[in-house]
Amino acid sequence: MAALAVTTLILVIFFDWNWLRHPIERFVAEKTGRALIINGNLNIKLGWPLARIQATDISFANPDWAKQPLMFTVKQIDGKVSLPELFKRHVSVLTLNLTQPQVFLEQSSDGRKNWLLDRNQQDENAKIKIDSITLDNGQISYTDTGHDTQIQAALSTHQSLPQTDMAADIIFTATGKLKGLALTASGSGGTVLNLNDEITPYPLNIDISLGHTQLHAAGTVTSLSRFSAVDLNIALNGTSLDQLYPLIGIALPRTLIYSTKGHLLHSTKQWRYEKFTARIGKSDLSGNLQIDSTGKRPFLKGDVTFQKLDLADLGSPIGMSNKNKGKASDSTQQTTHALPVSTANKRDVLPELPFRTERWDSVDADVRIQAKHIQRARALPIDNLVAHVKMNNAILTLDPISFGVAGGTLAGTVTLNGKHDPIQAKVNIHARKIQLNQLFPTIKLTRTSIGQIHGEFDLSGTGNAVDQMLASANGRATLVVDGGKISKLMLETAGLHLWEMLQLKVTGDEVITLNCAVADFDVKRGNLQTKIMVLDTDITTIMGRGNIDMAQETLDLELQPHTKILSPLALHSPIYIRGKFAKPVVSLDKTKLILRGAGAIALGVVNPLLVIIPLIDSGPGKDSACGKLIRRAQH
Repeated sequence: MAALAVTTLILVIFFDWNWLRHPIERFVAEKTGRALIINGNLNIKLGWPLARIQATDISFANPDWAKQPLMFTVKQIDGKVSLPELFKRHVSVLTLNLTQPQVFLEQSSDGRKNWLLDRNQQDENAKIKIDSITLDNGQISYTDTGHDTQIQAALSTHQSLPQTDMAADIIFTATGKLKGLALTASGSGGTVLNLNDEITPYPLNIDISLGHTQLHAAGTVTSLSRFSAVDLNIALNGTSLDQLYPLIGIALPRTLIYSTKGHLLHSTKQWRYEKFTARIGKSDLSGNLQIDSTGKRPFLKGDVTFQKLDLADLGSPIGMSNKNKGKASDSTQQTTHALPVSTANKRDVLPELPFRTERWDSVDADVRIQAKHIQRARALPIDNLVAHVKMNNAILTLDPISFGVAGGTLAGTVTLNGKHDPIQAKVNIHARKIQLNQLFPTIKLTRTSIGQIHGEFDLSGTGNAVDQMLASANGRATLVVDGGKISKLMLETAGLHLWEMLQLKVTGDEVITLNCAVADFDVKRGNLQTKIMVLDTDITTIMGRGNIDMAQETLDLELQPHTKILSPLALHSPIYIRGKFAKPVVSLDKTKLILRGAGAIALGVVNPLLVIIPLIDSGPGKDSACGKLIRRAQH
């Protein structure tokens, strides 16, 4: 018995394993339909539970559909195979050392993968499980025709500290394209690639350029095949956040040039971007974000605080455009005066850049945004933005959204349903305590100090850009100005009281009490039709009527002054405000200039004010000037 054991041991030790080369090649060909060729020596050292396999000059063919004839060639293989798994007809390689490998990985447009070893290359279980690989001077190519991806990588090892026992690093470079974007990458990592090791972190230092995006990352990755854990410090910059979609598969808004630094962590199915700082355009922000991929769609959650928010940087995300679409149209033949607007060199002023909804269903979101310091044009008095942004099944909701405007607030909800084409939009916004003298800081109001503005906007519309939504809008819009002071000269001019105008020009302007100003519109298919438009003071009441066309971006309003005072020369004539939003004109109809005596507002003028009682109650209050005016109308 002892002699048999010794004889068996001698046979195992001195057995010429090259005898198995051709049987192994035939077995692989029968199972895969592809040729495995072992041109060099084959040596196997049996042990339990691992067997060590060494071979030289090996090649393995690609399937017929692949672009390259060979899937890999390698100068030398040295690996350890699990015998218990082999007896279960599973090939499990614990360690694999490859010298001068050339690997060609490819995925076809119909989903076949050449590293799957079944005859159709579609069975995800038909692959060799490899825990770790050590590569010594090799090349790896990856092609995915269906996703316009082709990458070539070169790897080499070097000893960072010569004549020491420290492990060598692997140095790599890569070029090509990823999902159609030009790709270059370089970096270093540990020599042993821990593909399935769930315990040992793999050190990684990498620089990537993808299209117009650049990424630097340094830290560790556990299990390179699954990314079961990630701990990286990253620095990222690019021309727009939406260009990260090919890299992360999550839709982000279109932005100006950005840069960001932070701590990227990953465990189970959750990614976290912690304590990040960023700059987008001229805006500075920071916060924490996390992505949970356990649901049907990735779920983005977080808090973002803008240390400085430049409103110009929000142009693209909210659908605004700086495109000059043309010059204003010529004036009419009436006596005209152009209003001072900053966009007078444009034909249209409403935001026209389309929202890109094709990626909205790629992610759900719940993000809170705050910006206390807002950098803006002096003509736009906005501050203290607070928004709760939600995305659920391609429906974007801002609930609530609020910001300070001219000493008051605008607050409410906005819903954009991206499941429909065009987008279905709903807006419910209320304005409270906005100071009109702060609303136009670039216009010198001299001694004018009008009181608070209150408003309600309840609109719905369809369109893929803001201008389209407004052009199709239905609903109601109401504005109320209660109390304050207004220029007497301005009102005398509007009422055409020539004698009083001459006196004021000589003695100086005065201010008079503003009782109430109201504008209430029915909105149908983008057309704002006046229900009531009135400005009431101690000396005159100005009534208005007409419409505002959001589709054509035009005004067609008629103002009719009604004097309350006796005047030697009280001229009464309609005043027209017409033309494009970008360049409206004010004109008088000289054919209707008629000498009038003192008049009073008709009783029927105030009756339409009754419809705005809810706004009066929630805004200036029932004891305000507008509230008293309505009570007088009721009696």
